[in-house]
Amino acid sequence: MKNSRQKKILELIELYDIDTQETLIERLSEVGISVTQTTISRDIRELKLVKGMTGKGTYKYIVPGVKKENNTPVLNSALTDAVIKIEAAKNIVVIKTFPGMANALCVCVDTLEHPHIVGSVAGDDTVLLVIKDDETAQMVEEKLKGVFGVK
Repeated sequence: MKNSRQKKILELIELYDIDTQETLIERLSEVGISVTQTTISRDIRELKLVKGMTGKGTYKYIVPGVKKENNTPVLNSALTDAVIKIEAAKNIVVIKTFPGMANALCVCVDTLEHPHIVGSVAGDDTVLLVIKDDETAQMVEEKLKGVFGVK
C-alpha cells in the first residue's frame, strides 16, 4: 500500500504543479487514494521531496535527484535550468542558482554521494561544496558543469 501510494505521489508531482500537502491529498483522492496529512507529511519526508521554483515563479514539490543503476544522476529539468554558474575556489566549489533554488539543488548534489565532496551548505541562491583538496575541487567543478550543462 505504502509503496504504491508513494509511486503515485511521484507520478502526480511530475504531472501537476503541486505546491501544498492539501493539493497532493486532493490529487490522491481523485485517483482513489485516501490519506491523512500526517501520512502525506511522512511520505514527503521519506521521498525526500523538496519545493523548487517553476518557470512561472511559483514553487512546487519536486524530486531533487535520483540515480540510475550506473550512478548517473537523473535530474529534474527545473533543477538543471536553475544553475547559473559553477566555480571552484581553493577547496570549495560554489554553485550560483536562481533565487529559491539552492536548497533543492543542494539536496540533489547530496544524492550524488560524490566521494570527494566532504559537505554542502545551501543559502537562497548559492550552494557551497567543501571538497577534500584544491586539485580535486577543479575536477568536481568540471564534473558538475557536465552534470548541470553549465559552460
